Amino acid sequence: MEKNEVAVTKKEPNYRGVKAMPFVIGNETFEKLGTIGTSSNMLVYLSTVFNMSSISATNLINIFNGTCNFGTLFGAFFSDTYLGRYKTLGIASVSSFLGMLVLTLTAAVSALHPPKCGAEESSKCVGPTPGQYAFLFSSFGLLIVGASGIRPCNLAFGADQFNPNTDSGRKGINSFFNWYYFTFTFAMMISLTLIVYVQSNMNWAIGLGIPTFLMFLSCAFFFIGSRIYVKVLPEGSPLTSMAQVLVVAFKKRKLKLPEQPWCNLFSYFPPNSIKSKLAYSDQLRFLNKAAIITEVDEINKDGSAANPWGLCSIQQVEEMKCVIRVIPIWIAGIIYHVVIGQMQTYVVFQAIQSNRQLGSGNFQIPAASYIVFMMLSLTIWIPIYDRLIVPFLRRITRKEEGISLLQRVGIGMVLAIVTMLVSALVEHRRRTLALTHPTLGLVPRKGAISSMSGYWLIPQLAIAGISEAFTVIGLVEFFYKQFPENMRSFAGSFVFCASAMSSYLSSFLISVVHQTTRVGETDNWLSEDLNKARLDYFYYLIAGLEMLNLVYFLICTKYYKYKTTENSTADVAMKELQPQKPIV
Repeated sequence: MEKNEVAVTKKEPNYRGVKAMPFVIGNETFEKLGTIGTSSNMLVYLSTVFNMSSISATNLINIFNGTCNFGTLFGAFFSDTYLGRYKTLGIASVSSFLGMLVLTLTAAVSALHPPKCGAEESSKCVGPTPGQYAFLFSSFGLLIVGASGIRPCNLAFGADQFNPNTDSGRKGINSFFNWYYFTFTFAMMISLTLIVYVQSNMNWAIGLGIPTFLMFLSCAFFFIGSRIYVKVLPEGSPLTSMAQVLVVAFKKRKLKLPEQPWCNLFSYFPPNSIKSKLAYSDQLRFLNKAAIITEVDEINKDGSAANPWGLCSIQQVEEMKCVIRVIPIWIAGIIYHVVIGQMQTYVVFQAIQSNRQLGSGNFQIPAASYIVFMMLSLTIWIPIYDRLIVPFLRRITRKEEGISLLQRVGIGMVLAIVTMLVSALVEHRRRTLALTHPTLGLVPRKGAISSMSGYWLIPQLAIAGISEAFTVIGLVEFFYKQFPENMRSFAGSFVFCASAMSSYLSSFLISVVHQTTRVGETDNWLSEDLNKARLDYFYYLIAGLEMLNLVYFLICTKYYKYKTTENSTADVAMKELQPQKPIV
């Protein structure tokens, strides 16, 4: 414990939300400008500077993004169990800065990347050496450590600075969330336009150096405010409690449950707990055996189990059930994210071989900047949905949310199918024009540029953005509400883990399609030259996968049982953030 840290039981924490806000928001803004500015155009960087094929670059980016997102589970674990959010964010921020610094060096130092390929399609193109790969992968490793710590902790750390038990504190928390999502959108816009333009049209070293400097400013803002932060001590991981339930249920698997388990099982609940007491449920009854009291089980004077690895409470069992129940929905989310992954990878390759000219001038929109239209549609749709559509639906359904969370997720999945169908039709048009009409030039190592305007890519991106507003935001709220209250940092990690598994799934699909499909004698659906490939068939394949996923999701929702408390039979509403032993 640091010198200025005092446990909450000894001294009331000195919340300085408004004073801490500039440092926290400054850290958030510069961190997002830095990391998004680095990652948003990475596909083009690997293809053009490191001379990697489209398949290799896409698979590497999918694995990188997947590992970053999957790593949030470990980041949340170490934060809640050992380090606390402040130390986790500090270590992760420094790691992200060092990772971007190393990545910038791969562009600035000629010995750290292969020589540039010739303009002719038949010219020799040298790939990276093992040493150049090692330097590149070391930067990715540092960035993964940074993302694993920052993503699960930054929102919660900002909310820690406000007192949730006062009106001003609750307003401050709401204000912080508003600013958080505003800075995310702002950073996305700047990164996908100005920074991407510098990287693609001026100089990669400068283009990567700018977000590196911004990440340095993020670290500076974070550590300057250290003296006034409220820092939350780690309380121990709830994963231990889950492991205890599984172990004890297995040990007592041969025991018979009592006829009235809700009143005969071990029902200890800590009197000073800030958690809601969960109601007994009949689902997953085999786990209830963990709460059977036997002759060898000893009870402490305060009513708790003397050996938590020999006896668990009904509360622990129900918390475990909450996690197990959401896993089928989480799996559906993994398959859904495949669509979002294609909108961030292969749409860039489509744009490269499309007419990206803006108006009648010579300016060309950078290929990676088209992704900004997905973010724009999401940003525009959210207030329309919240202010207009939800009140209208509320009058019809008489539900506070207008429609249930799972209905909202399902609508987004339907739109994901529409996204892939539209994408396939647009790609068919782009390819047809490239093969039957005059082209606009040649992209080195790829092929001819179709005369189709890049604006045709906007509809699929706009639909994908609206789909994301329904499904992704719906899943975030769903996990937050349905997870146990002491696992809400893990609930955020669950969303990132779904995206991570989706990245791995996308990489697997791409590899299988690349190896098993054929177009002509030498090409396949995902050839380097999209004019010789059949990317539209790949999009139709994903649309079919999403249709099967929608059927699976509907089956899951039919049998899903929402979390309830002993005093409520409805959905557990999202509660205000509660203090967790904060320190000054």
